[in-house]
Amino acid sequence: MRKKVDFLIIGSGIAGLSFALKVAKYGRVCIVTKTNAEETATKYAQGGIAAVMYNPDTHEKHIKDTMIAGDNLSDEKIVRITISESTERIEELIDWGTRFDRVKSGRYDLAKEGGHSEYRVLHHKDNTGNEIERALLNQVIKHPNIEILENYFTVDIITQHHLGTELFKKSKNIHCYGVYVLNPLTRDVDTILSKTTLLATGGSGNVYNTTTNPKLATGDGIAMVYRAKGQIANMEFFQFHPTSLFNPKEKPSFLITEALRGFGAILKTLDGKEFMEKYDKRASLAPRDIVARAIDNEMKIRGDEHVYLDCTHLNSNELITHFPTIYAKCLSIGVDITKEMLPVIPAAHYSCGGIAVDEYARTSIKNLYASGECAHTGLHGANRLASNSLLESAVFSHRASIDALKKFRDIKYCDQIPEWDAEGTVMNEEMILITQSIKELQQLMSNYVGIVRSNLRLKRALDRLEIIYHETELLYEKSILSVEICELRNLINVAYLIIKMAIQRKESIGLHYSIDYPKINE
Repeated sequence: MRKKVDFLIIGSGIAGLSFALKVAKYGRVCIVTKTNAEETATKYAQGGIAAVMYNPDTHEKHIKDTMIAGDNLSDEKIVRITISESTERIEELIDWGTRFDRVKSGRYDLAKEGGHSEYRVLHHKDNTGNEIERALLNQVIKHPNIEILENYFTVDIITQHHLGTELFKKSKNIHCYGVYVLNPLTRDVDTILSKTTLLATGGSGNVYNTTTNPKLATGDGIAMVYRAKGQIANMEFFQFHPTSLFNPKEKPSFLITEALRGFGAILKTLDGKEFMEKYDKRASLAPRDIVARAIDNEMKIRGDEHVYLDCTHLNSNELITHFPTIYAKCLSIGVDITKEMLPVIPAAHYSCGGIAVDEYARTSIKNLYASGECAHTGLHGANRLASNSLLESAVFSHRASIDALKKFRDIKYCDQIPEWDAEGTVMNEEMILITQSIKELQQLMSNYVGIVRSNLRLKRALDRLEIIYHETELLYEKSILSVEICELRNLINVAYLIIKMAIQRKESIGLHYSIDYPKINE
């Protein structure tokens, strides 16, 4: 298959779908998604989406909270853009059919999460992302100009480097002409040419052994841009959610939303003692990096496998009403959170770094945009403030659509793009070569590049990763393409970027905490 579209979108979460709805009126849109369209990281976002809605909250308060959480490494210009446009983007989501919870008066039932100074998090019980995904996908499916290719895996973005001549290969002025995708029906690699392309591929949590991310989060967009010589930034800042359900047999780890602590749940050690006040005056409502490090430290000094989150002092009916998904999940493993403390452990959750983009989501590669978790806008700095991520996706997909609509009619297709060359490749008969490498990669990242790091651990991680990289490249070059080998390559690229940027960061700041560079104030 070889096809041409005006707007190509890789990913079907809030970033991809909201962009699609904005540009579909003006041209042909194709959404490529590696699994079913509804299976995205957006679907699993429990807590909510932050926005200034009512007094006494203000944009300035939200801006200040975001800057503080980001350890003042956030780009203030980007923070102001995002938050000043937040209310408008929320109203858009509501117009598209998203049903946020309201109180009896009709006002939105706003929650307060760690790092927020006011109640500003809109939610739909404890499955907000799923509600947003439902509403957007319902609109997208009905649109006559939007085509969705489900279960198509995007192998690489197409640039002039694929044209073959030395002149093009050495060019630093890189253009994106579309993508190569693995067709699930034919097992061939198809070519999709586009005038503009948006990467909305989500996160890369599966680079770690324990993650709240769905299995599809393998850093595909980031890895593709890295291989295409595009700019990547701040990959060392990987957020570990402090509270995922401790249930070692389950992958991905079930997220226990921060909103539960905002509702009044308290972190305790296995003997029932509160401990967060030792680390931060905000106690259980401190920003995620502080809470995750505190839990990690308590587990290490005590030798415990997890800590507890105590909800037993809260009103049972209200607890179940606000958090029905969490209540049901815990009950399924024998824990009644109205009567018993639930076991929790930190898990890899969100990449604050990614594909470097500007205020219109433009990457360093021409005609290529990125939005959502795969992008680095500058909003999150060294640590993401809770519930700012869905907002960021909506804001920057909107801004990408503005820029793309101005340009796409003047952009020409590149008809010289060659078909994918699979000559000389054979079917890989030993899947163990891939699965074992993924396990090794995830273990070395969790053990050496986790919540707390050191120069020695990072050096060891880089040395081990180099061996896995060379083995995988040899296997990739001689194998007929499969999703598994492509995802392994992408995870290796992402792991390399995290380690390399962590080594270059000669300080402890935000989510990058090294015992070799202790913070003076700690």
